[in-house]
Amino acid sequence: MVLKAELHCHVEGAASPRLVEKKAAKYGADVSAIIQGGKFVWHDFTSFLHAYDQASMLFRTEEDYADLAEDYLLSLSRQDAIYSELFISTDHAISAGLDPRAYIEGLAEGMRRAKAATGIEGRLIATGLRHKGPEAVMAAARYIVENPHPLVTGFGMAGDERMHNPKDFSAAFELARDAGLGITVHAGELSGWKSVSDALDALKPSRIGHGVRAIENPDLVRRLADEQILLECCPGSNIALSVYGDFAAHPFANLARAGVPMTLNSDDPPYFHTDLAQEYEIAATYFGYDDEMLKAVTHTALKAAFVDEATRTALLERLYPDKTVRVADELFAGSLSSS
Repeated sequence: MVLKAELHCHVEGAASPRLVEKKAAKYGADVSAIIQGGKFVWHDFTSFLHAYDQASMLFRTEEDYADLAEDYLLSLSRQDAIYSELFISTDHAISAGLDPRAYIEGLAEGMRRAKAATGIEGRLIATGLRHKGPEAVMAAARYIVENPHPLVTGFGMAGDERMHNPKDFSAAFELARDAGLGITVHAGELSGWKSVSDALDALKPSRIGHGVRAIENPDLVRRLADEQILLECCPGSNIALSVYGDFAAHPFANLARAGVPMTLNSDDPPYFHTDLAQEYEIAATYFGYDDEMLKAVTHTALKAAFVDEATRTALLERLYPDKTVRVADELFAGSLSSS
């Protein structure tokens, strides 16, 4: 058994088909076009977005979101996960007719329930949506800064990375950083290496969501390694969305060998017919990772998690129950130098 941690999952995209069907029955909605045989169905990026939007609009109340967070974190715990970060969008809450505070409180309640039942720790990463433009991203950042919540510990940006320049969003990220929030940004998924480079220059994140297209520029790979910028990698998602044709072509292992901190994540798991356990299995099957290497991936995620140091230490102690955190860090550093 390898304990796991996840840093990159969109909360609405984590809703299982079973839970979506339950909410559809509650609201009298027909989801037969997007769920068949207990699975989400879509055939291209446009139909994926349609299915995602249809399902996510069935989460309309604080209790709906409590159910969603609890259901997902309980499923993660069954996969031997001890930590989860979920991307949230106050823009989505508003579009669903829900007050952002109720949205966050509902998610927090679900996280509390899951933690009480299993011990799984979780945090929320607020995001602005790039395709909505700089003013909308600034509004998302300002809301989180002016309405802090103890479980909201990071700020990021999702959405279509082909729209706008990262520098257009620098003020929003400075506001979030000054408030003490961890910074991550989606880049280098559907767009190429320059998307990553521009995000690093303009937004100064400690983590990049996806980022795999950095492999196209050796100088950028060296920069990521030198600056220890972590990539929230989602191999199953990358294959499902045809970023790469197959796992043999995926750059995860090459990036890791170059010294870039790499993690495994499920992105929108039921839509890509994956989960966190499967992502770890992908690394074992296709990237040659044994249990110790997979444990190191979890270590990397916990070291980069947007949590206070007491929580980080407690999580590392769960990962290494028979060692001190200092010794665990030394072992981890040794494993990197020998790989």
